[in-house]
Amino acid sequence: MVSRAYTVAFQGVEARMVEVQCAVTAGLPAFSIVGLPDKAVSEARDRVRTALTSMAIALPSKRITVNLSPADLPKEGSHFDLPIALSLLAALDILPDDVVQTVVALGELSLDGTLVPVVGALPAAMAAAEQDRSLLCPAGSGAEAAWVGKTQVIAAPTLGDVVRHYTGQAPLPPAEPGEVSAPPQGRDMRDVKGQERAKRALEIAAAGRHHLMFVGTPGSGKSMLAARLPSILPPLTPAEALDTSMIHSLAGLLDEGGISRARPFREPHHTASMAAIIGGGRQARPGEVSLAHNGVLFMDEFPEFPRMVLETLRQPIETGEVMIARANAHVKYPCKFMLVAAANPCKCGYLSDPARACARVPQCGEDYMGRISGPLMDRFDLRVDVPPVAFTDLDLPGSGDSSADVAARVAAARATQAARFKDHAEMRVNADAEGDMLEQIATPDAEARALLTKVAERFHLSARGYHRVIRVARTIADLDGAQSVRKPHIAEAVSFRLVNPGAG
Repeated sequence: MVSRAYTVAFQGVEARMVEVQCAVTAGLPAFSIVGLPDKAVSEARDRVRTALTSMAIALPSKRITVNLSPADLPKEGSHFDLPIALSLLAALDILPDDVVQTVVALGELSLDGTLVPVVGALPAAMAAAEQDRSLLCPAGSGAEAAWVGKTQVIAAPTLGDVVRHYTGQAPLPPAEPGEVSAPPQGRDMRDVKGQERAKRALEIAAAGRHHLMFVGTPGSGKSMLAARLPSILPPLTPAEALDTSMIHSLAGLLDEGGISRARPFREPHHTASMAAIIGGGRQARPGEVSLAHNGVLFMDEFPEFPRMVLETLRQPIETGEVMIARANAHVKYPCKFMLVAAANPCKCGYLSDPARACARVPQCGEDYMGRISGPLMDRFDLRVDVPPVAFTDLDLPGSGDSSADVAARVAAARATQAARFKDHAEMRVNADAEGDMLEQIATPDAEARALLTKVAERFHLSARGYHRVIRVARTIADLDGAQSVRKPHIAEAVSFRLVNPGAG
């Protein structure tokens, strides 16, 4: 007789169903696992054997064969321990086979039978719901998996608890969804002295999820401004939280007993590799662009990143997803993020200061910013020069609105956009609008169109640049509560586009 249990194998954010078949037959005593397992899966036999021994369950002196079907799908990770143990217990008639077949299980076994949390509980719960099965996982993964309300999640501390639950001796209660409360935000927009134009750009970028670039001398406050962006962003909606947490679950970042409604804020160092930023490696793991999905990717010292890494950003920025192609897998991850870049104007950083700039001005600035290609620069909706702040200004009291005031305006603008795109599942903010939808929601009036046409001709705006100006103008109009895009909205959007007129 062959007993069956079910688990999942991960391909990107997709969890593919795997049938774990176990047969106990006559022959020389052996315990073998087949079906394209990696080293971690092959080692499961020793963990399972020892965990069962700790529960006083002796394996029979027979041949035990475990097959992971489909056999041509690579199986990676330690989460196969629990389903292998379940199928074996069913084959030994310790657990009822028909009950085990109604469960999707994942979890790593300790030698004493304790269940260790594993990555991917959230995508596994989604797959279980689609198959109309319940999910069995370690206790540490239960709060995360229970966010999928369409399936029952049983979170067990040990393998012994699993046996007692499915034999009716001590049923376990279903797991409850857990939410990690974000720590209070200590950084406030009022901490930034001056820089009103840069603060305005942050507000517009946050309201419409527009890409933003700061250029300024060292110490002018670029990183300080970017660090305050999370304080004005609205929390993730339940759908966005589930979408984002699927990726974080696969990356092993949900280790606090639930998922968070705070938007991701990722800030990789400029020495990060291509695989770290875009994703990849042996198991095609998500990179920083995907971990920033529905949040912010802040890249400080932008021109210092390797040229190949910067150029690879162009396609994810445009499409909102990234395809990682490997010899053994093609994996797609979502990556609708807001890119915030910061750069010095030149290598020494003081291009605009005659007293401190090097002797190679302006050539040094052209060489340094030339590391960012024109097509990549064209994808930034807002470009802001951040002037240096005099030390005498640092003693002045805080100016401008607080983060709470700005966040309220951003939330109102986002609510307007949510209502606008409620019938379009693929669009959530103005940055997503394109084609006919962009024409419907952001057609400028006659006066505004005349100004935009004049600017496009004078500064040779590309078609992409033209449409990005219209999207930013639509967001500015939303912040103003205006129904249509008017001349002042276009004028402000253009002013952020043409900091460096030669870039188009």
